[in-house]
Amino acid sequence: MIVEYVRYTIPDEQHHAFMNAYREASDELDASPHCLAYELSRCSEQSTRYVLRIEWDSLNGHLVGFRKGPSFPSFCAKVRPFFEHIDDMSHFLVTDIVSPREVAATP
Repeated sequence: MIVEYVRYTIPDEQHHAFMNAYREASDELDASPHCLAYELSRCSEQSTRYVLRIEWDSLNGHLVGFRKGPSFPSFCAKVRPFFEHIDDMSHFLVTDIVSPREVAATP
């Protein structure tokens, strides 16, 4: 498994459009056999900062399976307006230091 983190700085006036774009783009993520899970978090101290976390089955699954697959053009079209607000996009390998507890999301 590989984890992709995308850090965004989104102006407050674009918050709703950004959230709606990812709500719509979640259909393509859900349809991908390579996407295992995802979450979009907003910083509680600085409301313009967001982190998108996506678990992929592998780096190749993301870069080839998803990005070269049939769902990517639609996914990309939905979130492309926010690409200029990306601060960092990186892939990480999960280490053996993890908590066995699941953390419940709060609204």
